[in-house]
Parts: sequence; C-alpha cells; structure tokens
Amino acid sequence: MLINSTPFADGFFMPAEHTPQARVWLAWPVRGDNWRNDAAPAQAAFARFITRLVEHTPVAVAVTAGGEASARAQLPAEVKIIVVKYNDAWMRDMGPTFVVNEAGEKRAISWQFNAWGGDVDGLYPEWADDDKVASVVAVHEETDIYQAPFVLEGGSIHVDGEGTLYTTEECLLHESRNPHLSKQDIEQNMRDYLGVEKVIWLPQGLFNDETNGHIDNILHVVRPGEVILTVCDDKDDPQYAISQRALACLRDEKDARGRSIKVYEMPLPGPLYMTEEEAQGLTTDEHIPRHAGERLGASYANFLISNQTIFYPLLDDKNDAEAQAVLQEAFPDYELIGIEARDIVLGGGNLHCISQQVPAV
Repeated sequence: MLINSTPFADGFFMPAEHTPQARVWLAWPVRGDNWRNDAAPAQAAFARFITRLVEHTPVAVAVTAGGEASARAQLPAEVKIIVVKYNDAWMRDMGPTFVVNEAGEKRAISWQFNAWGGDVDGLYPEWADDDKVASVVAVHEETDIYQAPFVLEGGSIHVDGEGTLYTTEECLLHESRNPHLSKQDIEQNMRDYLGVEKVIWLPQGLFNDETNGHIDNILHVVRPGEVILTVCDDKDDPQYAISQRALACLRDEKDARGRSIKVYEMPLPGPLYMTEEEAQGLTTDEHIPRHAGERLGASYANFLISNQTIFYPLLDDKNDAEAQAVLQEAFPDYELIGIEARDIVLGGGNLHCISQQVPAV
C-alpha cells in the first residue's frame, strides 16, 4: 500500500547495514552495451557473489524474461528468482530503501530514479522500468511503501543507524538530480525519509565515478563513529586530493551523537583501466561510452555487510591483501569473503551497487 506520509512522521528510520538482514535483493545483468560479451562474464561474477551470499542471507534475484534461463542455470536452487521488467542491474539504486520502527515493523521507500542524471548526463535514455522496481520489490516483501518526491539513489547514502548520514556534495547537489532543491532542502528530506539527525557531506566521491560520486564507492560505515575511506598515496593521482579533502572533512566533523569519527584508510586498487579486449566485447551505445584505456571506478570500499559477513571485491593482486587486512582490523568479529569482481566494476559499480538489503525485524 502507498502511504501518504513520511517515515519520520510515522516513527520509522533507516537501520545501518551492519544490523541483521532478512534478505538481499539483486538484479541479473543482461545489457550488452554495459556488460561485455552479452553479459556472460558479468553473470558469472554475479553468480559467484550470490552463491556465497546465500550461504549467509536469503537472496532474491530479479530477472528479465529474456534472462530467466541463464539465471536459473547459474544460481543455487535456494535463490528466489522473480521475473521483473527493468533497464539495468543496479538494485542498490533502483530498488527500495527499507526503514524500520521500534515496534519491529518495516516499510519501503521508492526514490525517483533517473539513470544517474536524466536528460543532463544520464547513462541510458530509458529508465521507466527501473523506476518501478522498488514498488515491485515492496510487493514481494509484503511491505507498505512511501513514494519520495525527489531523485535519489541508494548508493548515494550511507547511515550509521544512530542518526548520522554520509553523502557527497558532488552527487546530491549535482544539477542532474534535484536542481530545484537547496542543500538545506535535501538535508530536510533526509530527515523526513530516513529519520537521520545529521548529514555529513564529503566534497567528492571516487575519481571518474560515473554516478557523479556516490558515497558507497569512496566510504563505508563500519559502525557508529567509524568509517572506511578510500585513500591514495600517489600525489599525482587525481584521487589523492579528493581523498585528502575527505579526510580533512571527517577530522573536522562529529557524528549525530557527538562522537569524533575514526577513519580506517583503505588503499585504492590499481588504478585499473579497461582493456582493448574488454571494450571490444561491448555493443556500441552513445549513452554509455565505454572505451579501451578508460579508468575504472574501482574501490574496495564498495563491499556489502550482511549478517556478520563482509563480501568484498577482489580487484588487484597488488592490493587485495592490504584491503583484506584493513577490513579485518575494522571488522575483527566478521567473516571476510573476497569475490572476483573485475567484470562487475567494468559495468560501473561493484558488490554494494548491485545489492540491496532488507532488514530483519
């Protein structure tokens, strides 16, 4: 049922990712202009992730009618497969964000989705089916739903569950999202729909992130008062200055409970670039200009926390072990599972971007 109110007014808030989860949703990749070789390598990467994930958390996967056979052939039998119309496989951004209350109830939020920029700089020209996915998921989760009156993607926000939200000015203040809203308007929307008390704004996201700098590709909340941040040691790399500004911002901030913020510094993989072979496997599309030599928006911060387990991308033999060590320090009581994920980052995101958790209540 569509609710004509706001979550905050009804006593709901967005829980942190490290709280218990009832399910994780994904969508099966099929687009040949975004996933090379008719999405076969990406499907294999998604299947690797889902096969490990379902060992810890129930999983539901949205599939198009044309992708149903390949999904059923590659996914474990216990994965719930549901035929849905959608434009591409980024469940974090097109799917619902769930909120809960102290009485143990949950509801969903459908954000307005415009393919990361709409007519200004969106990544594909048709996104109407994506914009309906949140409502479809809510039906299958048997939850009531709020329709937010503004554009937002799930990957553009992180919360600590205790009143603090992290985002980037680069994304939420971009002209392609909500140019009619001021920064103060956006903060009020975050309070109204996510039940947060304070918004911490990093200036920018990861360098060359085609989502206009989603927070989940540069920062991840560990627990209240603690975050992981992507950093870069090479002063000649554009990411160096971006990360230094982010570090300075976090040093100067307090969270909603007045805590100083502890930062675990996560190395940058690579930098990584699309190869000639990878580029040749794509069908041509003017809206998704993939080409050999393009720097990939690769980040170890783009991991998923699910039921005491960390699923993190394996991206670079030179840095994977260091990334694992940072995660082990930040999450000493969690199981760490690395997933070979280059074929996911080739499409523009990673494990966090392709998944959306449903809280357990």
